[in-house]
Amino acid sequence: MQFYKYQGTGNDFILIDDRAGTFPAADQALIEQLCHRRFGIGADGLILLQNDPEYDFRMVYFNADGAEGSMCGNGGRCIVRFAHDLGLFESETRFVAVDGEHVAEVRDDEVFLKMIDVNGLDQQPQMTFLNTGSPHVVRFVDELESFDVLAEGRAVRYADAFQPGGTNANFAQRLTDNTLFVRTYERGVEDETYSCGTGVTAVALVAHQQLQMPGPVAIQTIGGNLRVSFEAQSGGRFENIYLIGPAKRVFTGEIDL
Repeated sequence: MQFYKYQGTGNDFILIDDRAGTFPAADQALIEQLCHRRFGIGADGLILLQNDPEYDFRMVYFNADGAEGSMCGNGGRCIVRFAHDLGLFESETRFVAVDGEHVAEVRDDEVFLKMIDVNGLDQQPQMTFLNTGSPHVVRFVDELESFDVLAEGRAVRYADAFQPGGTNANFAQRLTDNTLFVRTYERGVEDETYSCGTGVTAVALVAHQQLQMPGPVAIQTIGGNLRVSFEAQSGGRFENIYLIGPAKRVFTGEIDL
């Protein structure tokens, strides 16, 4: 099987051209093994690019544990770059993922990915919950660089309030008027990742509502820099949300299944 490895601000994925529909997508153990960083290719997730009669392509995303996951923003930017590299479109594309339709544009090194609209933010004690295609908790902290993201993130991810599916946990620190530093604990990976697209999107929206931070919001992650633009509406609704940043091919190869 031929595979392609892509990364978006350090969030890395195995990309498979599955337009022939031959990949054994039901084999969760295989996908988990392929994502394993010691015994496989190594990745935060695996993404299939499939045919769809109404769109340029369909995105099917699997977490590193092999289970099919919710929307992945950085994975979405990577599959857009992958489809562009395959010659499926010139600059603008329209595709479908588990959370519905997305449009995107490739501009030089950056991918502009339109996210789903967000309807309201759920304010809880010391944190905010919202869904940006995947469920996320946002919490603002001081001295984020030394913060124990693994322990604190795991506690939030498995908290009773977010069961049975659990949630992703994002911790953010304001650096300037419109810049944030963000670290994320991702469910499915069960660890901190270098970056999380739906996570930084969630943080930007919460920062706008609670800190009056103007858009586009600049986000610094361990893996690189992203931007989130949006249009804020009344009632905590956000429309025309775009996740903006680089997505690059790292290497290609073949593996025996």
